[in-house]
Amino acid sequence: MKFLKSGRTYLWTSVIAVIAAAGFFFATADSSAETIAEVGGTKITKDELYDSLVETYGADTAASLIADKIVEKEAAKEKVKVTDEEIQEELDATIESYGGEEAYTAALESGGMTEEDMKKDIKIYLQTVKLLEPRIEITDEEISTYFDENKETFATSEQVEASHILVGDEEKVNEVAAKLAAGGDFAELAKEYSTDTTSGKNGGELGFFGTGEMAAEFETAAFAMEVGETSDPVKTDYGYHIIKVTDKQEAKEANLKDSTAEIKEALMQEKLSTEYTTWLEEKQEEYDIYNSFE
Repeated sequence: MKFLKSGRTYLWTSVIAVIAAAGFFFATADSSAETIAEVGGTKITKDELYDSLVETYGADTAASLIADKIVEKEAAKEKVKVTDEEIQEELDATIESYGGEEAYTAALESGGMTEEDMKKDIKIYLQTVKLLEPRIEITDEEISTYFDENKETFATSEQVEASHILVGDEEKVNEVAAKLAAGGDFAELAKEYSTDTTSGKNGGELGFFGTGEMAAEFETAAFAMEVGETSDPVKTDYGYHIIKVTDKQEAKEANLKDSTAEIKEALMQEKLSTEYTTWLEEKQEEYDIYNSFE
């Protein structure tokens, strides 16, 4: 298991290629003589593919499966419970970290994984966290040092929260603007008209953004607007936008008190990675383990 952090989201991954390969070569073992390719009359069989996959991925796959089994056994022994709600919360955060359902689904497909595979990984990850957290201590001194060393990352620039409807031509944007002026619902019109499909299916929501993150014309318009205001059409290289500002946040200097929770989370994640290696080595000594790759 590998612990990675993206925003507030913890991403746990066994190497996806290893998982996909493992599933494939075990699934094909019964038809090993079947030809899967041919080069100049020379056949390549599933048996050859299996041998190649085992040689390339076998040791890593076996180590990953052994580690997961140890986690499951220890979780049962320590009566560690992971609820469906906890799994769903992490799954939702993971989808968000990928930039939405589309990108997340594409990532799963490219790795040969299903959502059920992901949920199993999430459960093992959460079991591991619950097993390791009691072994980890984070001191006030560590928090203060981390803040001093990373102070610039905790400062917040001015932010705007906005939604938009993006269309390709002036005629279409004027049509949308007319419907809004007549009392049309912004979110519903975004779903119907916006060519930005990622935000469009969420009613045009873009979330918060700071300077330098959007096209210059879009950014200038959004930062000049008041909360609740809807813009006239704004042209960028992407097309024509109608922007609705839904919230604003003022710039804020870094503050230790306000940053403590985030720092604890970051330190916890760092220590989990280190502690996991130590804990797993200890547990491997306690179990009778057979691994043909060793």
